[in-house]
Amino acid sequence: MSILMIGDKKLTLEDLINVTRKGYQVEISESAYEKIARARKLVDTYVEEKRVSYGITTGFGKFCDTVVSKEETGILQKNLIMSHSCGVGNPLPIDVVRGIMLLRVVNLTKGYSGARKITVDTLVEMLNKGVTPFVPEKGSLGASGDLAPLSHIVLVMLGLGKAYYQGVLMDGKEAMEKGGVKILPELSSKEGLALINGTQVMTSVGAHVTYDAINLMKHLDLAGALTIEALNGITCAFDPRVHEIRGHQGQIRTAENFRRILEGSRNTTKQGQLRVQDPYVLRCIPQIHGASKDALEYLRYKVEMEMDAVTDNPIIFCETDDVISGGNFHGQPMALIFDYLGIAISEMANVSERRIERLVNPNLNFGLPAFLVENGGVNSGFMIVQYAAAAVVSENKVLAHPASVDSIPSSANQEDHVSMGTIAARKAGEILKNARKVIAMEMLCACQGVDLRKAQDKLGEGTRDAYRLVREKVSYYDADRVMHLDIDSVENLIESNKVVEAVEKVIGEMKI
Repeated sequence: MSILMIGDKKLTLEDLINVTRKGYQVEISESAYEKIARARKLVDTYVEEKRVSYGITTGFGKFCDTVVSKEETGILQKNLIMSHSCGVGNPLPIDVVRGIMLLRVVNLTKGYSGARKITVDTLVEMLNKGVTPFVPEKGSLGASGDLAPLSHIVLVMLGLGKAYYQGVLMDGKEAMEKGGVKILPELSSKEGLALINGTQVMTSVGAHVTYDAINLMKHLDLAGALTIEALNGITCAFDPRVHEIRGHQGQIRTAENFRRILEGSRNTTKQGQLRVQDPYVLRCIPQIHGASKDALEYLRYKVEMEMDAVTDNPIIFCETDDVISGGNFHGQPMALIFDYLGIAISEMANVSERRIERLVNPNLNFGLPAFLVENGGVNSGFMIVQYAAAAVVSENKVLAHPASVDSIPSSANQEDHVSMGTIAARKAGEILKNARKVIAMEMLCACQGVDLRKAQDKLGEGTRDAYRLVREKVSYYDADRVMHLDIDSVENLIESNKVVEAVEKVIGEMKI
C-alpha cells in the first residue's frame, strides 16, 4: 500500500495527485501530532481563562466583538458550520474534494490552528476509507477563506450533509457508517473556524488544473509537431542558437522538444527548400508555447507554496502564547495566479486553432485538399471542425476575463475586499477542458494531412508514435461521417496521457 506521510516534508503536486487520483493512503507523523497537541492546549487555556480572542471566544465576521461564554463555544462552532453551508451549483469533482481534505489536513498539522487530534484523524480516515463529501462548486468569495464549500465537508464529519461512498451519493451519516468512520459527536472551541477558514478549495481546484495543464502542454507540442509534418514545416526556426540568445527557458525547452520529436523526419524542410519562412503559428512555436510553459512553471511554484501554507485565522503561536487575528485566509495571492493560469491555457488553444485553420484552408495549407478531404463538395471534411474549435476558443476568451479584478464587500463591510480566487480557479478548469478539445481537433487534422500527403512512413522519432496512437483510435477520413465521435476519441486519448507516455519512451521526457 502506497502511503503519503504528512508532517515531515513539503507537499508537491505529485503528492496531491497520488492521494486524490491514485488512492495513496495518508498518515500523520508523530512530530505533527505533537504540534497539534501544543496548539490545542493553548486554545483550551484561552477558553478556561476567558481571554477574548476572535473565533475562540467571540463570534465571526461582523460579530467579532460579540463575546461568547465557555458553555456556548461548542454550539458556536456547530452553528458556524450549519449556517455557512450554503454552497450552490453542481458538485465539485471527487478528486478535487479529496484534494481539499488533504490540504486541510496539511494546514491543521502545522500546529497553528488548534484543532483536536480526533478531528484531524476523522478527516484522514475519511480520505483513506473513501468517504467524500458532496461540495457545491459555487458560493466562495475567496476571502475569509473558502467558507461555504469547506463547511459542506465539515457537515459530513458531523453526520450531516451528503457524501459519496464507493461512487454513490447518500446522506453523510450513512456514508460515514458504511465507510466505517466514526462521526464527531461535537466540535470543540475554535475547531469550526479551523476547518473552514482557508484557501484549500481554490488551491485544490487550481492545483489539479495546473497539473493537467502541464500534461496538456506536452500534447500541444505533439499536435504542433504533427502539423509541421503535415505542412512540410521548416525546422531551422528550432535551431538552439536562436533561442539561447533570447534566454527564456520555456522557449529554449520547447525548441529542444521539437528537435527531438521531429528528429529523423523526411517531411520537414529547411529554409529556402520549399519556401523561405513559415507563418508564425509554425515558426514561432517555441516563443508561443514557451510563454505558457514559463507561466506554468511559475504557477507550480506558487501552488506548491500555498499547498504547504498556514491559511487559518486566528493563528496560534505556542512559543509566545499568542493568538493573532490576521488575514492569511485571503485568496489574493492565488486569485491573481489562477487568472494567469486561465490566460496561459487559453493561449494554448488559440495557437492550436490557428494551426487547424492553416491545415484546412486551401489557400494556406501548401497544396493539401480543401478541408482535408477528397471529393470535396460532396464531402465537407474538416470544415466544421475549425468552426467548433473557433467556438470554444472564443468561449475561452470570455472565460479568461480575470475574476480577481472584482470584489463585493461582505459581512456588513467588515470583510470589504475579497479575492474571487475560487472563481478564477474554476474558470481555469473550464478553459482547460476547452483547450483539450481544440488540441484533439488539431491532432486529428494533422494526422489527416499526413495521410493525404502519404507521408506516414516519413515521420520523425516522436511524431511516429503520436500518429500511430491516434490512428489506432480513429481511422483515415475518406468520406463524411459523424465527426464528434472522432474528436471525443482523441480527447479521451489525451486525457489518458498514453500518447505522451509512448513518445517519451522513444525520445525521453519532454520538457515543460
